[in-house]
Amino acid sequence: MAIEDLFKIVKDRSKADAKLKDQKQKKQNNGVEIPKGLLFKCPRCGTVVYRDEFERNRSVCASCNYHSRIRFRDRLEMTADKDTFVELDAGLTTLNPIDFPGYETKISELRDKCGINEAIVTGVCKIHRYKTVIGIMDSNFMMASMGSVVGEKITRAFEYATENKLPVVLFTASGGARMQEGIISLMQMAKTSGAIARHGEAGQLYVTVMTDPTTGGVTASFASLGDIIIAEPKVLIGFAGRRVIQDTIKQQLPDDFQSAEFMLENGFVDMIVERKYMRPTLSKIFRTHNYTRDEEYRGGAAK
Repeated sequence: MAIEDLFKIVKDRSKADAKLKDQKQKKQNNGVEIPKGLLFKCPRCGTVVYRDEFERNRSVCASCNYHSRIRFRDRLEMTADKDTFVELDAGLTTLNPIDFPGYETKISELRDKCGINEAIVTGVCKIHRYKTVIGIMDSNFMMASMGSVVGEKITRAFEYATENKLPVVLFTASGGARMQEGIISLMQMAKTSGAIARHGEAGQLYVTVMTDPTTGGVTASFASLGDIIIAEPKVLIGFAGRRVIQDTIKQQLPDDFQSAEFMLENGFVDMIVERKYMRPTLSKIFRTHNYTRDEEYRGGAAK
C-alpha cells in the first residue's frame, strides 16, 4: 500500500470518528444542539461549565484544579511582563524533508488558524523584571510535535541564552516527535540536548515547566533536562502511551500513572505550581540563583 493511500484512509477514518462523536453528543443533549465552544467539559473530572467562566479562571477547572491547555498568546500574557517580549527566529519556516503527502498544506492551514509559524515560539522577555529567554509550545499547532524547526528554535534560544548569560524557561506541551519529518524529527532530541548541556556548562539556569500534555520524544529530551522541573497540576507527563506500556509489561498501572502528582511522588519533577503562582515562583528561582533584576523597568505586570 502506498503512503498516499494510507494517509487517505487515516484522514477518512478521522472524519468518520468526528461525525460519530457529534451524533453521540447530540443524543446526550436530548437532541438539542449546543453551540460549539459555549461549554467546557473537564477531561479529568467531567465537570461542565461555561467556557467564558472557565477562561476567566485562567483555563483551570474549579472542581478538580486541572490546568487545561492554553494558546501561546495566553501563556505569554500570564507569564511575561507587559510589552517586554521580543521574538527570536520568527522567520524560520518548515520544509517537507521526506515529501510527506499534504504536509505543506497542513502547516499552512495551521499557521493561519493558530497565528504562529510553528509549534513553539521563542524569545526574550522579562518576568518580574528578570530578563529571561522563554520558549512556549502551543499544542494547537500539530499537537506541538517536535519537527526540525521546533528543534532548531530551541537550540538557537539556548545558544542565545548562553552567549548573553541568561536563564531559560521552556513551557513544554507536546505529543512527541513529528512523524511527517521521520528521522529528522528524532535528530532534534540530540541537537537540543547538546545546546542545553553547553548552556549548563556555562553556569546558566534552565527551568522546565511541563504542561498538558508533555509526552514522547520531548519528554525523552529537552523537557526532562531542566535544572529545575516544574509541572502544572493534573497534567499528563510520560513517554509511551498507557496502553502500550500495559501491553508490554503485562501489568495494570495505577490510576494516576503519568499524572503530574504521580511524577512528583516518584521524583521525576521537582514541584507542582499552579498557574496563578507561576510568575512569582519563577521570580524567586531567578533571585535564588543570583540573577539581577532590571530595576529601571516599570512596565505593567502580566494579567
